[in-house]
Amino acid sequence: MENTIRHIGLIMDGNRRWAKKRGLPQIMGWHAGVKALENTLRAAKEFGVKYISVYAFSTENWNRSAEEVSQLMGLFKFYAKLKLRELMKEGVRIRFAGASDMVSAEIAEILHGIEEKTKDNDVIQLIVCFNYGGRREITDAVNNLLKAGVAEITEAELSRQMYLPDVPDPDLLVRTSGELRMSNFWIWEGAYSEYYFTDTLWPDFGKEELKKAIDSYFERSRRYGK
Repeated sequence: MENTIRHIGLIMDGNRRWAKKRGLPQIMGWHAGVKALENTLRAAKEFGVKYISVYAFSTENWNRSAEEVSQLMGLFKFYAKLKLRELMKEGVRIRFAGASDMVSAEIAEILHGIEEKTKDNDVIQLIVCFNYGGRREITDAVNNLLKAGVAEITEAELSRQMYLPDVPDPDLLVRTSGELRMSNFWIWEGAYSEYYFTDTLWPDFGKEELKKAIDSYFERSRRYGK
């Protein structure tokens, strides 16, 4: 096993269950989830991780009720304004990965503004997968190559067409809340990632839980088929 870990991907599952267990409205679970992300991001910096990616909103999440989608979009806009200055101070570069359709002009403008304002930060990168789906990413990449008239598609060419081709593939993919699936997250990039599943609900995740995941990673041997 390598003695470094560059990129950890997180499926932040269990926010609604966390709130339900406490008799709270589900939006309070999402607020608690944002706090968990802050704590986890700071811990990742401490552990020397350079990239943290999070599955914030999938292409399938549009199938949720209109009320829930509206709440999630409102939450995103609220925290985008509230936390940006703090993240700037901590040297966090924020980037977004996902399809452009279905996203409102207002949200698209916010995404672009955040990327521009943080583009020179170099302590750690936070990759927010927003309107993201792994199969959609691969489909978009293939269509881009077809439109460019590429006669034969290679793995290298396809990789260059992914949403963020300069970001290293995730070393470790973590899913919280006891679910044992990846739900269309980093399908291409995660081909040789190590997986770590925990019963911990996302709002309870933080430095200690992240260390457990990293420790598990370093106990494994990555052979890449060799």
